Amino acid sequence: MHPTSSITRRRFLTTTATAALAAPQILTAQKASTQLVIGEGEHRYEVLHNWAQLPDRYSWQTTHNVAVDRDNQLYVIHEGRENLKDHPSIFVFDPQGRFVRAFGKEFQGGGHGLEVRTEGKEQFLYVTGYQQLKNFAKLTLTGERVWEKRAPIESGLYPKGEDTQPTKRWGRDAFMPTNYAFLPDGGFYLADGYGSYRMHRYDKSGKWISMFGGVGVGNGEFNTSHGVLYDDRPGRAPSLCVADRANKRLQWFTPEGRHLKTLDGFILPANMDILGDVMLVPDLSARITLLDKNDKVIVHLGEDPEWRAQVLKDGMKLRQEPKGQGWMSGRFLHPHDACFDPQGNIVVAEWVHTGRITKLRKLS
Repeated sequence: MHPTSSITRRRFLTTTATAALAAPQILTAQKASTQLVIGEGEHRYEVLHNWAQLPDRYSWQTTHNVAVDRDNQLYVIHEGRENLKDHPSIFVFDPQGRFVRAFGKEFQGGGHGLEVRTEGKEQFLYVTGYQQLKNFAKLTLTGERVWEKRAPIESGLYPKGEDTQPTKRWGRDAFMPTNYAFLPDGGFYLADGYGSYRMHRYDKSGKWISMFGGVGVGNGEFNTSHGVLYDDRPGRAPSLCVADRANKRLQWFTPEGRHLKTLDGFILPANMDILGDVMLVPDLSARITLLDKNDKVIVHLGEDPEWRAQVLKDGMKLRQEPKGQGWMSGRFLHPHDACFDPQGNIVVAEWVHTGRITKLRKLS
């Protein structure tokens, strides 16, 4: 990021090796009774599962993405259930995890990506929807819509009606946007991560400009281009990083879309965030990875191959268990998104049926 927004991608963006872990326990309540610590060296964290608390009138559903505003309030988006039309999809929590407000029932059944961005003196929420929604929108922090858009028909990728009459239709000619990356000039890239696997570029007003990528396994090609980040860590030329999830890798590009670098060694990388020169990579297959300024692995948080095998068996049925039955404290099931807060803590959203938000409180 440029100097005025060097804290973290999801806090606020302006336009100008094996974890050391206490003995794990099976979760039978919302919080484990003993302190659990994961990580090593300068990257040790206390694990606080189910940290954010919803009032009884709302229910946790499949949690997808998280973002933090300049007041350190946390925003969480659920995919939500299409049959619960009046239930909000977006929830806001204070720095202690206490509920503040809820909105966004229009994203029920397809809520996905979420970013907070500062523009001048104001902050805005950028949201994506997939499934039957097939949209992306700019909102105020209380949920009022600034604009909403759908498939960029001018790209030539999508059939007639994809921008006006969206249906729950999948395919490489479907528009299924997942996440944003914002550029210094106020424009942004939008990942069509479940649809065409393209990266669409827009100007700051939301006008479509260009695209790159597509289906494949070669450099510059994607298999589920799920996450995207403007990587401007100190000492590096700014670039665009893409979580090429099903190809099990990250790829870096110039801001114009020219391929620079590919990094293998992941399982199912879902998204990224940065704090200083550290990159955070939530991996949908049961771990969180931290990379240093040279993109070398610092630590895999929650790494446990035996636990991962248990999570993935039987078609990932463990994610559907009610109230965390069979889950193991200090371990992850399916980290779908994660972000740093200004203090260096990490908030993790997991792709599980009953929803789970974990705070990793930095100790070192």
